[in-house]
Amino acid sequence: MEVADKSVEMPHAALTGPAAWRGPEMVRSADKWLMTFDADELAEIDEAVAHVQSSGIALADITPATFRIPRLGARLVSMLERQLLHGVGFALLRGLPVARYTLEQSAIAYLGVGSYLGSFRSQNAKGHLLGHVRDLGLDIRAKTTRYYQTTRGLEYHTDSCDIVGLLCLKTPRSGGESRIVSSVTLFNEILSRRPDLAEELFHAFPTDRRGEVPEGMKPWFDVPVFNWMRGELTTIYVGQYIRSAQENFPQARRLTAREREALELLDTLADDPALRLDMDFMPGDMQFLHNHQVLHSRTDFDDWPEPERKRHLLRLWLAPDSARALPESFAARYGSLQPGQRGGIITTETRLKFVLDAE
Repeated sequence: MEVADKSVEMPHAALTGPAAWRGPEMVRSADKWLMTFDADELAEIDEAVAHVQSSGIALADITPATFRIPRLGARLVSMLERQLLHGVGFALLRGLPVARYTLEQSAIAYLGVGSYLGSFRSQNAKGHLLGHVRDLGLDIRAKTTRYYQTTRGLEYHTDSCDIVGLLCLKTPRSGGESRIVSSVTLFNEILSRRPDLAEELFHAFPTDRRGEVPEGMKPWFDVPVFNWMRGELTTIYVGQYIRSAQENFPQARRLTAREREALELLDTLADDPALRLDMDFMPGDMQFLHNHQVLHSRTDFDDWPEPERKRHLLRLWLAPDSARALPESFAARYGSLQPGQRGGIITTETRLKFVLDAE
């Protein structure tokens, strides 16, 4: 029977730096992660959106060269380097006027802002480069359903890209709160409380692809939750899909009792109010997360009965040119490991596209 690799490279002391944050301290230090668009920046966005529409520029051709926001653009590039990639690992941009924008204008503005942070990556087997996070009424028991397509809460996880972004268009009647936690802090806590379990999370865990299988690949991929490379801790984790791989694929490596215990501890700590940061989105909020150092989740929500009022977020998966090096194990999920050209989901049926409504 296949067993986990017991020889792992890992840090044996607590990690320090801005990435090792705790939620309560971030509440008191909102200046480290909350940015409100000012009048001049909003004027730049308005002008850039109008230029894209009047010039007939396709969504696929939105880039910093075609979406010109010189003042805000410089601020975004600085935010990417100092805050997302080498700082706390997340940011909330507040104040995009989605109430006076059409859906197309909101999408153009969001893609324009996102283009300063990285290239767009496919978020599913359909090839969606602009994702829609809405309840589609799908059965979560179906093996191809992904949790963001339902009203169900999401466990703490990472997405398969360097940076994930969300733009809130409409909020639900209740619930749907965003929660994030530092995976660096989680490692430190596990190392402190149960050092005997810390090493278990550096083993490669089989993870279900949920039916989105690249050509020549298995229906699951194997990758460690924690990865130590060049002095950086890099995390990739979807606990729900690790468990479903155990349920759906007898050929996948069986987890040991200690590995299951380590995953349970990780999940418990991730939702600890002393560690996590809670966010209630407002329409016009843009949240950007560095997946390699931040886990995110969402609580259950109750939606409005009227279709036009239902909760609706736009999503981007982004690959910055200046992103960190990744371990070879990520290739099973990310494809290329080259910064700026990695991450996302590509199968033989995938056709890259931008859509203005959920499919």
